[in-house]
Amino acid sequence: MAFKQSALAAAVLMTSAIALIQGQAQQPAPPPTTTQAPPVQPAPAQPPGGGRGRGNAPATFPAQQRPPGDPALIERGRGVYSATCTACHGADLRGGQLGGPNLLRSLVVLNDQQGELILPVVRGSRAERGMPPLPLSDDDVKAVAEYIHSVLATSGRQGMPPGTAAPAPDIVIGNAAAGQTYFAAKCSSCHSPGGDLQGIATRIPDPKALQTMWVSGGAVGGRGGRGPSPVGQVRKPITATVTLPSGEKASGRLVRIDHFIVTLALDDGTIRSFRRSGDRPKVEVQDPLEAHKALLGVLTEKDIHDVTAYLVTLK
Repeated sequence: MAFKQSALAAAVLMTSAIALIQGQAQQPAPPPTTTQAPPVQPAPAQPPGGGRGRGNAPATFPAQQRPPGDPALIERGRGVYSATCTACHGADLRGGQLGGPNLLRSLVVLNDQQGELILPVVRGSRAERGMPPLPLSDDDVKAVAEYIHSVLATSGRQGMPPGTAAPAPDIVIGNAAAGQTYFAAKCSSCHSPGGDLQGIATRIPDPKALQTMWVSGGAVGGRGGRGPSPVGQVRKPITATVTLPSGEKASGRLVRIDHFIVTLALDDGTIRSFRRSGDRPKVEVQDPLEAHKALLGVLTEKDIHDVTAYLVTLK
């Protein structure tokens, strides 16, 4: 009897276990777990005129990181630059007709803060490279430096010319009578309003080009002053005469001269070079623009404006 009861209990337990297992198998599986992706953030907008540098960072350069300058000082510098610097460095700072360097790429300008690096150059530290000392006050140099930096800050990329829709300023602001007096005193020994300059304002109707022409001596036909002038005259070349210890002389167009050698292009088309040691052999250089180059060191802003105002009347 006890055996039958134990067998019955075992059967009940077995049936319950089977039912439990079947019930768990019939339950639906839980939905898979999903992870919500974070929203994509838009890339920061690039500043106007900026590009991308390393790591997609905005491309900036020192001139665009400077605080804005004093508008009055910049305007003063604009006037001084227009009168004194345009002929060599150009109205857009990229180099003028006299072959001055591009200021947009000048390391001196790019590293300068308030004219401290530009001032020595204006005072003559690069005279041997063709940059004569200029009669500008320290305040004028600082104003010019501030103007140059303000122009650089408007460039889209470092070294690119700035874009502007502003009309060119009128440079005919001098006193024509004072300019005529200056011309008679400083220029009349080589030039004449009734001779080579007759009708000059008609031949060069743009006052700015006319100003550049007379300040440079007419050497505005290309970089470095090579080529014909806008007056229609061919610029006379720089010539030299070499006198050897024997007394023999050689004359021709000056090709090259330094402390060690002088090279001439002779009239027959041949090239001849001479070794130099100190002042031997004797070399005499004839530069048609020597007087104008010397004038650059003493011309004032007023002189330039006055003479230009006088020349525009020679029609």
